[in-house]
Amino acid sequence: MNEPSWEGAKTIKLAERRVFSQSFKPLYDEGMGLVERTAEYLDGRGRVEAKKLSRLGATLYAAESMRLTTRLMQVASWLLLQRATNSGEMTRDQVAAEKSKVRLDTASANEDAAGWSELPAEFLDLVIHSLRLQALVRRMDEEIYGSETLPQAAASGRRLNPVSDQISLLNTAFARG
Repeated sequence: MNEPSWEGAKTIKLAERRVFSQSFKPLYDEGMGLVERTAEYLDGRGRVEAKKLSRLGATLYAAESMRLTTRLMQVASWLLLQRATNSGEMTRDQVAAEKSKVRLDTASANEDAAGWSELPAEFLDLVIHSLRLQALVRRMDEEIYGSETLPQAAASGRRLNPVSDQISLLNTAFARG
C-alpha cells in the first residue's frame, strides 16, 4: 500500500495567514492601543507615581520606561510594516528588507531587580503586556520571515543606530521617505 508523499506539500503558516488577512486587525489594534495607553500613562499618572519612588526605585523606573518605550516602538514599527503590506502600500519583499531594522528583543529587568517591588502596579502591567506582545510578534516574525540572529546592519558591519533606523522605518511605513 502506497502512503501519501508529504514531500512538496505546502505547509500552512498560521502566523503568515493571520498577519496577511483581516484577522491582523485585532493584533494591530492591541499593539497600537498599548502604545497609546503607555504614552498616556508615562505622560500623566506615571510622572506623578515616579516622584513618589525612592532613588533606587526611580532609577529602575527610568531605565524600565526606556526599555518599555523602545520595545513598543519596535513592535509598532513591525505592525505598521505588516499593515503596509496588507493595504498594498508595500510589497512583502520591501517589508522584509525594512523589517530587518526592527529589533524584537528588548529585554526587561527581572522581578528580582532592586527596587522592582516599588514600581507602580499599572506600570508593571504595561511592562508585562508589552513583553507578551513582543514575544508574540517575534514568534510570528520568525515563522513568516525566518529567524536572523543579527540585524542586517550588524551583519554588514554598519553601526546600529536604533533612532535613525526607527525614523527611516516610520518614514517608509507612512510613505514619506
